[in-house]
Parts: sequence; C-alpha cells; structure tokens
Amino acid sequence: MTYQEALDFLYPLHRFGIKPGLDRVYTLLDSLGSPHKRLGLVVHIAGTNGKGTVAAALASIFEASGKKTALYTSPHLVDFTERIRINGKQISRERVAYYCSQFKDAVIENHATFFEATTALAFAWFADEAVEVSIIETGMGGRLDATNVVDSAYAVISSIGLDHTEWLGGTLSLIATEKAAIIQKGCRAYTAVTDPEAFFPVQQQAQLCDAPLSVVGRDVMTRVSAAEPGMLELDVRSALRDYPALKAPLTGSFHASNVSLAVMVAEDAGIGEKDIYSGLERLLQTGYRARLETICTHPAVLLDVSHNPDGMRQTVTTLLSFRDRYRRVYVILGLVSDKDAPAIIRELLRLNCSFYPVALPSERSVPAEELRVLCEHEGGEATEFSTGHEGLVYLRKIACEDDLILVTGSFYLAGDIITSFI
Repeated sequence: MTYQEALDFLYPLHRFGIKPGLDRVYTLLDSLGSPHKRLGLVVHIAGTNGKGTVAAALASIFEASGKKTALYTSPHLVDFTERIRINGKQISRERVAYYCSQFKDAVIENHATFFEATTALAFAWFADEAVEVSIIETGMGGRLDATNVVDSAYAVISSIGLDHTEWLGGTLSLIATEKAAIIQKGCRAYTAVTDPEAFFPVQQQAQLCDAPLSVVGRDVMTRVSAAEPGMLELDVRSALRDYPALKAPLTGSFHASNVSLAVMVAEDAGIGEKDIYSGLERLLQTGYRARLETICTHPAVLLDVSHNPDGMRQTVTTLLSFRDRYRRVYVILGLVSDKDAPAIIRELLRLNCSFYPVALPSERSVPAEELRVLCEHEGGEATEFSTGHEGLVYLRKIACEDDLILVTGSFYLAGDIITSFI
C-alpha cells in the first residue's frame, strides 16, 4: 500500500461518522499488538478549547528535557501526518502506509471510524519507536473517545464549553462529565475549569478515582505581565517554586491557564525549571499553528481556528486589546454545520468588522450564501466568496496597510489558506 492508497482507505472511513464506544479501537489495537500499553508516561488531555495548546506546550517541555516525546493531536491543517509526531517530526508517509496495510482487514471487519483507525495507527508508531512520553489529545469528549484506552499518569481538562452538544449533551455538567472520564485511578488530574456547573463533575470524577486534583487559580497562581501578538509573558507561582517571566509564542492572555496547566504537569513529572522555560519558548517547533497566527503584514492577516462561541469569545477579546492598531477589520468566516453560527457571528461583531463568508472544503460546510444571510440577520455587513483563498486575494487588494484581515472559524479553512496561499 502506498501513502496515497492509505489516505484513500482512511478518509472514506468518515462515512461511518462518529460512533462513541471503545470496542472497535480495542480490536484494532489488539491486531497491532496492544501498542496502547507501551506509550511510556502518558499525559491525556481533554477540553472544549485549549487542549491543543496544552498538548503542544507539554510536548515541547518534555522534548527540551531530553525525553523522546510523542504528540497526537487532531485535526490536521494540510497533511495527515501532522497529527502524529515524535519530537516534533511527523510520521513518515511510508509508516502510514505500512500500518494501514497491517490493520486494513480489522478496520473493515469492525466498521471502524476514521478517528479510531488514526488513533490505533498513531499508538502503533509511538510504541514501535519506544517513546518515553506520550502527549495524547482527545478527539471529542473523553469517556467514549477512541483515545480513552491509555493508562495515563496525568489527566488534564483544559476547559468546558458548549460544543458537540449532539454527542456530549446540552449542558456544561453533561459535557464535563464526559470529558472528566479520562481521569483514571492512579493518575493525577489537572484542570483550569472554574465554572461550578462544569467543575463539580471534574471534582467528583477525581474523587471517585482517588486522583489528586490541582486547579489553576487555586493550586497555582498566574499573572500575565505582557501580551503582544505572537508573544505572551507571564508569572506562574506553584506550591514548589516561582516561574517569573515565562515566555511563550502565543497570542492572547487567555492562554495563561493553558501554560499554567503545562507547567504544573511538567513540574510534577520532575522537569527542571530551565527546561520548562526553554520548552515554552520553542513551542512552535511542535507544529502548533493557526491560533491567531500572523501570516502576512501590511495589511495584517491573522489565521485562526476558533470554531465555537467560547473559543471565538476569547479570540475576539484578545483582538480587542489591540483593535486600535487597525483602521478596519475584515473577517473571512467559514463554519461547519454543527456549530452555533449566530453566537459565533455575534462575538465577531464586537470587532466592528465586515464579513466575507466562504465555503469550506468539506461536506459539512455551511454554504457561503447561507452564512452571508446569517451574518446579515445578526446585523453585519457581508459579501460572500466561493473559497477562503478567493476572499483573501480580494481583500488584500482592497485593504489598506493598517487594516486587519482575520481568517477564522474552522481548521478546514485554515488548512485551505495554508495550502493555497502561504
């Protein structure tokens, strides 16, 4: 099987949709020799927003300490191999093809989903490469997520918000219960969740598992000392030591809690102060991108993957902190159909912006015309384009040097821009 043949096999598995449950992934893993039992020290991360940032920060810190570190995240932006890395290096296309050949029959027989197959593939490579640390990000939820087969030393819940409600439940409490289920007996738990409705299920699960629970704002204190596009500086104080002037190439003060979670886990794992500082500064080497990433200047073009109301609220609040630098703000927006589009649009309207809705390269895309109507219904000015690339080319022609073009709403859109424009 070639790499293209492997992708042609994997991508159609999306037709099976999302099927919560662990039986199929266990069967796939058994066919590969149970690699999920050979992942070294495992950090399992769930959350509505922020889990990718926590994962990247921890992977970078462990790498800085000299550990052979695996990182499993989703979705990818351009190439499938971005999801699966060791010490920042993506899995080779040859290995993707090899593992697909190994478990193809098991995938077909069990009607496994795309994410289940991808998870089994990632774990097989990590185990075969004898990694010392595995940083594993859930796909969606936690309790029945395909990644919830690992024996984790640390469980991290970054945040709880309303997203994927058709699968996880329509309240913060129900969603928190699903995500908190990654907390297991014998692990240590960490969270930045503070809302009482969401925090109680996390606390309850930790108590049921006798898992010590550390909370940002209670067990570690954080103060942002500087926040600029592309750079966050903060002071973190844990029970053991102070970390003054930590620097990370992140945009937005809201990332302070994510950095704090990474620091707490790393500290408990015995990572030294020097490596924590160094790892955070090198965070982008993990492949982390498209989180308010500057891809052009004059006019400024920011690429972002916020795709639910809570995430967009944080993005917009961050942009408002330096909104006065820009004369006008243009928003290229693309969304998939299961998102709360009106709520997302209302958040963006706080920027006093104009909208340029586009279609995504996905069957789940909201049509550009429909998105334009939604923007106008919420009181925004909107002009639709067929693709993000088309919209960006147009806006770069008409925008002034002191304008801002924000491309946001979806990983699909960010990937399309990176592929076609950058």
